[in-house]
Amino acid sequence: MLTQKQLVQILGNPESYNIEITTSTTNMDKFCQAICAFSNDLPGDDKSGYLIIGAEDNGKLSGLRVDDGLLLKMTNIRTDGNILPQPVMTVERFVLEGGDLLVVEVKPSEFPPVRYRGRIWVRIGPRKSIASEAEEKILMERRISNIRTFDAMPCIGTTFADIDINLVRSEFLPKAVASEILADDKRPLEEQLASLGFFDLRYNCPTNGCIILFGGNPGRYFPGAYVQYVRFKGVDRAGEIINEHKFGNNLCHDLIKIDAFVETSVSQKRPIPISVLREETVANYPYWATRELLMNAIMHRDYETNAPIQFYEYDDRIEIQNPGGLYGKVSPENFPNVSDYRNPFIAEAMKILGYVNRFSRGVYRVQKELTENGNEKAEFDFSFVTAFRVIEKASKRYYDAGFGAERNPQETHKKPTRNPQETPQNIRERIIYEIQKNPAISGRELEALLGRTSNSIKHYLLQMNKEGIISHEGPTKGGRWVVLKK
Repeated sequence: MLTQKQLVQILGNPESYNIEITTSTTNMDKFCQAICAFSNDLPGDDKSGYLIIGAEDNGKLSGLRVDDGLLLKMTNIRTDGNILPQPVMTVERFVLEGGDLLVVEVKPSEFPPVRYRGRIWVRIGPRKSIASEAEEKILMERRISNIRTFDAMPCIGTTFADIDINLVRSEFLPKAVASEILADDKRPLEEQLASLGFFDLRYNCPTNGCIILFGGNPGRYFPGAYVQYVRFKGVDRAGEIINEHKFGNNLCHDLIKIDAFVETSVSQKRPIPISVLREETVANYPYWATRELLMNAIMHRDYETNAPIQFYEYDDRIEIQNPGGLYGKVSPENFPNVSDYRNPFIAEAMKILGYVNRFSRGVYRVQKELTENGNEKAEFDFSFVTAFRVIEKASKRYYDAGFGAERNPQETHKKPTRNPQETPQNIRERIIYEIQKNPAISGRELEALLGRTSNSIKHYLLQMNKEGIISHEGPTKGGRWVVLKK
C-alpha cells in the first residue's frame, strides 16, 4: 500500500493510467469498473492500480470523512461475486489535514480477463472502457501463460466433440456474458470459451475444467469426478445399504440434480406444533446447509485423483468427504476465515450457474442454519492429509418430535410405549373420548393417557382444531375443550 508521502505526491500529479480519483462515495458501478480495469492491467507492467476516493480530479481534497460503513462497502466488493475472478485488493483510510482519503490498491490479476458483471473493463491512459476483441485476446493469452491450476490446464487428447456444445450455449454463456455483448460476439465458440478460461488455443483442446463442467463423458478422462451417495442403516458402514446413487455426469448437468436430490431425498421436513394453534417446520438436515457443504466439496475437491466425493448418510449423521485436503493459504488455524481455490475456474463457473452464493461466508451461514434447525454445528475434520471431511449431525428437535425414530434407534428408549396397531383415526377418537370425560383435561394428561409425546399431542389437537372437530374456549391454562363433531 502507498505511504502517506507517496499519496500526497500522486495528488500533486494525478494524471496516470493506474490512478483514478473521485469524490463520489456511492457510485458502486464506477468503483467496480475501475477495480476490474486495474485487475486486467492491459499494459502488462505489473503495477498496482489505485482508486482514490475523497479528492477532486486536480488533487484537491473534498473534505470527506471516511466512516466504517464506507470501508466495509468497499471491502465487500472483493467477495460479492460481481467481479470474477476475485480481485486482489486492499482498502485503507488516510487522514489528512484537508479531509480523509479512502485508497483501494488493486493488484494485477494472474488470471485475466477479469469481468465485472460479464464485461471486461480495461484502462486506456487516464480513462477506462470495455475491452475490444484485440485487447481481450491479449488478456486471454496472458491468462494462458499464467496457468497454474489443474482445472485451467489443457485436457490433452480431447476435442470439441468431447463437450456438450448445446449445454454451453444454452445454460452457461448466457449467464457468464452480458446478453448484448454475447449477441455482438461473432467469434468461434472456441475463442469465446478461451476468453473464459475453458479452451486452450495453443493445443486446440478444452481445458480440464471444461471437460468436468461440460464434457459428454467426463469419467473417461477423470475417473473420480463423481459424487457417490450411500444411505447406510445404522451408525457405521457395516450396516445394510438402504439406498445409493452415483452422480457422474458433467457438473453443469449434475448440479441441478444434486440440488434437487438434497432437497427431496435427504432433507426431510416435518411440521412441529409449537402451541395448539401454531406449528413450525423442522428438518432432519436443513436443505441449504447440506447443499452448501456438498457444493463446497465439489468446488474444492482434487480432480486429479480417482477417488469420488463420498456423500454418506447414517441414522444419526451425514459425512461428506472429498479428495484433497486444505489448499494453498488455508490451514486448520485460519479456517474458515481464509479461503483459497484449488479450482478457481470451476469455482467461477459454479458462481455463474448460481450454486455458490457468495465467496468466503458459506461456512458461517451453514453453522447458523444448523443451529437454528436444532442440529449441532458441523464438524470439520482436518486429520486426513489427502482428504477433507465434514460431519453434519441430525437435528435433535426433529427426532424429539417423534419423526424418524426408526432411523435413530438410540432415541427409541426415550419415547413412550405405543400400541403398534394404533392409527391416526384411533388417536383422534381417544382424544375426543378423553375430552368428553374431562373438558378441562391438559395436554400433559393426554400425553400420559395416550402414551404420546408432547409434540404428537399438540399436532393432533392443532389439526383437529383446524378441521373444526374440537375447539378450545377460555385461556390456554384453565380453559376447556368443546367437541364440535365426531
